[in-house]
Amino acid sequence: MSDDTPSNTPVMRCPTCRKPAVHAHRPFCSKRCADIDLARWLGGTFVIPGAPPDLSDESSVAPNSAEDRARKAGEEAD
Repeated sequence: MSDDTPSNTPVMRCPTCRKPAVHAHRPFCSKRCADIDLARWLGGTFVIPGAPPDLSDESSVAPNSAEDRARKAGEEAD
């Protein structure tokens, strides 16, 4: 055999395209496949199951958030 991996070692496959993974982009085969995977997470295609957050609770909003600043600006304009 010409490569350094034993023949009984399973080949890790890219989760995006199923080609053999490349160590530099592991577990993907390329930066392109890694970026496709990231876009799927950011776009909501991939999600981790769980209960949705309760957004009606005001304490969940960080102080001085953009939402707070917009609300204050609206109150000052009245």
